[in-house]
Amino acid sequence: MKRTGPTNIVLRKTIRLLRKYARMYKAPIWADIAERLEAPRRKRVAVNVSKINRYTKPGDVVVVPGKVLGAGVITHPVTVAAIAFSESAIRKIKEAGGRILHILQLVEENKKGSNVKIIT
Repeated sequence: MKRTGPTNIVLRKTIRLLRKYARMYKAPIWADIAERLEAPRRKRVAVNVSKINRYTKPGDVVVVPGKVLGAGVITHPVTVAAIAFSESAIRKIKEAGGRILHILQLVEENKKGSNVKIIT
């Protein structure tokens, strides 16, 4: 069977633009995220806010190459970029003073990808 990649149009566009920015700005982090997003849906990550809370400090910028779920608590403000968020995750991150972004919005803000953590 031929591997076709994601069929979601938004996800395909995201992967294509991540690869473009990785080449243009010599930022290997975006190529890594694109590779992780190209995996089958069953292998894509789903990260709870408790894990984000555990591995970050206040003010950190985090990329999740998958979906952010709302299990647990988050006690400090962080900027989280992902493909999708659950409603409870959005609420908890915003209540802690954090920001929610799509991965492409983060790429536009930080083209080189400096000081960005990948959480899987």
